[in-house]
Amino acid sequence: METRGRSNRLRGVIGICVALALAGIIYLGYFCPDHVCALTNRDIKDGSRLFDDIKPSLSPETTFVSNGLSKMKLLRTNPSSNSPSIRDHYDDVLNDTFLFDINGNDVMVFLHIQKTGGTLFGKHLVRDLVLQRPCSCQRRKKRCYCYRPNRDENWLFSRYSTGWKCGLHADWTELTSCVDNELNKIERTIKRKYFYITIIRDPVARYLSEFRHVQRGATWRSSRHWCGGSLANIPQCYNGPNWHGVTLEQFLECPTNLASNRQTRMLADLSLIGCYNSTLTKTEKDSLMLQSAKKNLQAMPFFMLTEHQKVGQYSFEETFGMRFAIAFGQHNATLSAITMSTLTEKQLNEVKKLNNLDLKLYEFAKELAMQRFRRLRDRDPYFIQRFQHLGELLTSRSATEFNWDSAIEDTTDNE
Repeated sequence: METRGRSNRLRGVIGICVALALAGIIYLGYFCPDHVCALTNRDIKDGSRLFDDIKPSLSPETTFVSNGLSKMKLLRTNPSSNSPSIRDHYDDVLNDTFLFDINGNDVMVFLHIQKTGGTLFGKHLVRDLVLQRPCSCQRRKKRCYCYRPNRDENWLFSRYSTGWKCGLHADWTELTSCVDNELNKIERTIKRKYFYITIIRDPVARYLSEFRHVQRGATWRSSRHWCGGSLANIPQCYNGPNWHGVTLEQFLECPTNLASNRQTRMLADLSLIGCYNSTLTKTEKDSLMLQSAKKNLQAMPFFMLTEHQKVGQYSFEETFGMRFAIAFGQHNATLSAITMSTLTEKQLNEVKKLNNLDLKLYEFAKELAMQRFRRLRDRDPYFIQRFQHLGELLTSRSATEFNWDSAIEDTTDNE
């Protein structure tokens, strides 16, 4: 009897242990908090996606981006890229599950690169979108309040909605480390999802446009160039308040002129190269910047090409489910085009040499933008009618007009 009792007690203890073990497995598998179970399947997938290959339908030129980054062993702890609110939203676009929730906590962030047509596009965003609650623009002020339909919180972070809160023409490195903190200062602290958008322009035209802009007396001296927790100390190319009257040769010769490869630098994660005090070789630095810029551009749900305004408008409207009350105009007769016609072959080659990274980025951007456009077009049964009548809505608003090359005020508003 005593032996049988011990046996029953032993079986009972074993049964309790098994039950506890099963309960623990269930808890770990289904209810374990993220901060405890750091290595979940979701985290593994999200981590591996950082360097996954771009979609197979792209050409070999575009697929090398992720492989190159992986080979450079760029997995590191970096606040800007580890932010849970920044992710590859274009995966959702490809899977037809993309949704920008203006009533929720989604925020559109416009990364405005100089001389790409961003001032015009920025005005379109705050003045010409047909919204349930249109942006409220103040007379004699370069600012509009773009609030959600259901509460006074910003859905748009841009020069004309929130001002230059992260610095004048803040780049990807500055914005990703700044936007969340700045919005928390002016509204409640919540977990937001950020959707970065930008504009890319032909590098030679953009560079010459910036040259003419600076030649007329414009500067971006108040730009911060924040990276790695500090402000960059970049020597100016000129003495005095501006570089008015600079010749093209002087503009080309300055080694610290940030006009060169500006688009690549502004779209790259500069912490990868040690910010502005990099100890890497020029070859290493250029390779990392270009690959990072391509990766960040690829992850954006939308970007447009300055030279393809109509394609850009259609792609924006179809991606975000918003409509513009006007049709975008194509302004090809710019000062940069006039300047380009006067260049010697030597000057043109020098401009291309100084912007070799931007030229490669632009080729990548063109292929990617057109691939996205074709995907949106092919799934739209009303494409022909929609594309022919962009901006033709019943509205009393007049079209926003702006000269891309002439506006010096673009550089002075640092509210």
